[in-house]
Amino acid sequence: MQAIVDGHRTIGPRLRDSSIVLAEISGPEDLASGVGLEQAPGVCRVVDLDPADSRRFAWAVGPHSAKAVQHPAEQILFEATVDQSGVHVEPVPPTADDPRPVAVIGLRPCDLAAVGVLDNVLDGGRFGGVDPLVVVVNCTDPGGTCFCTSMGTGPALDADRASGADLVLWERTGTDPEYLVTHVSERMAPTLDAVARSEATAEDASWASQATTDAASRMGRVLSTDGLAERLTATLDSERWDDIAQRCLSCGNCTMVCPTCFCSSVHDTASLDGSTVARTQRWDSCFSLDHSYIHGGSVRSGTDDRYRQWLTHKLSSWWAQFGESGCVGCGRCISWCPVGIDLVEEANLLSAEADLDPGGLQATAPGDPTSATMSITEVLVRRRGEV
Repeated sequence: MQAIVDGHRTIGPRLRDSSIVLAEISGPEDLASGVGLEQAPGVCRVVDLDPADSRRFAWAVGPHSAKAVQHPAEQILFEATVDQSGVHVEPVPPTADDPRPVAVIGLRPCDLAAVGVLDNVLDGGRFGGVDPLVVVVNCTDPGGTCFCTSMGTGPALDADRASGADLVLWERTGTDPEYLVTHVSERMAPTLDAVARSEATAEDASWASQATTDAASRMGRVLSTDGLAERLTATLDSERWDDIAQRCLSCGNCTMVCPTCFCSSVHDTASLDGSTVARTQRWDSCFSLDHSYIHGGSVRSGTDDRYRQWLTHKLSSWWAQFGESGCVGCGRCISWCPVGIDLVEEANLLSAEADLDPGGLQATAPGDPTSATMSITEVLVRRRGEV
């Protein structure tokens, strides 16, 4: 680990504020070690491991993801000065004073999948153009809210998806953890060459295979994804949304911890004399009443409307927009919901409620009001007989 830290501004999992968060580290000793995470709906709690177990990655996911690197919570889009000759746009200032390249240590396979999803949305290249060195640690300790196997994003990276990382590791139990390396990128190879290591054995490969099987069998949730996008579109006017709304606080926690949610707002600020102006982008949430505000009021004024927008976008209409699911199965939204609303439970119940033809809604004719390719607003209007 120290070989990576040297020469990089390194971000890794640290124990802070009674949680495991991503923050800058100066060495392996800064990593959260000897601890795990207990996760359930509305619960994410740090727990101590056995005193003899000093693993640094014996947990699934905390509240932070790589989104903070590729889509910062706040960033200046541009600055400008105004004088008699006109408006002069200034270059965007650097996001950090530290000139060293960035490295991110300890991402899970589901998080790497989320990086790809968000890059597809932002269309800004790898990590929005930041392109850090990425170290992924395969997951052996899934949390009680994890369902990455349902989404095909974990618990371990296969050969095809491993190409998105610079180094992929397995961590083995022990007072002095050992690491099994399964993938090394070209730019990571020189760093690894400077580290003492030995060739993996057949027993090592067998252990890794069994670790994947064991982790998958202990997954905390199972989401039924068969025809899910179409099924959710068929339940847009279900009474289930009203039931969820009675529990949902519209706090936006789920969108803040989600590694793929990308909603943002733009704010312009000017100096008192009007000579300078800055445009800043900040994270926002579709659970905010103002987020869908247009002249005359908010498009989604009710909590049921806002939760439906979030869940159906994540699991259904995201396919029509970007050709893939917006959910990677990390379970953060379940753990960090103050009232413990379970996305998997709600999606499964809504899916089971859908009244589908034997062929599913994929077979509906173009223009059919239940087609998943239509906008949610149009589907709702038509299904409620308002046009």
